[in-house]
Amino acid sequence: MRLDLSSFKMAITSMQQALDVLKPDSISQFNEATQSVIKAGVIQNFEFTYELSHKILKRYLVKTLPNPSDVDEMSFADMIRTGSELGLLASGWDVWKKYRAARAITSHTYDEDKADVVLSITYEFLQEAQYLLAQLERRNTGAD
Repeated sequence: MRLDLSSFKMAITSMQQALDVLKPDSISQFNEATQSVIKAGVIQNFEFTYELSHKILKRYLVKTLPNPSDVDEMSFADMIRTGSELGLLASGWDVWKKYRAARAITSHTYDEDKADVVLSITYEFLQEAQYLLAQLERRNTGAD
């Protein structure tokens, strides 16, 4: 069982690069308009990395659980709980619901205060995505 993790890996790398520019010592060199563009880029990186993270988790569960059709019937929360129980995720539903709420904020409207809420969890989420990638890579090589 091998999953193609290349898109997920590229998303994580892109998010890391965007967050590196967002650090105070880096972003302060830019004018306000450029800072806004950088923040928007970080949020967009969060959006697609979040989407890929739960899609790749679902693919893994479909390929490895005894009854793959069970995965299609799982709620999002149950899928996250299962991933956490299997050691694929560093955090459980209590943390992932915060990521899900942040993702929902980004899909409705752009507001500076809401953007700041999303930006405040991006570093934490990046660590979660990196953890998931590391676990999937380890299992992809069969080093279980």
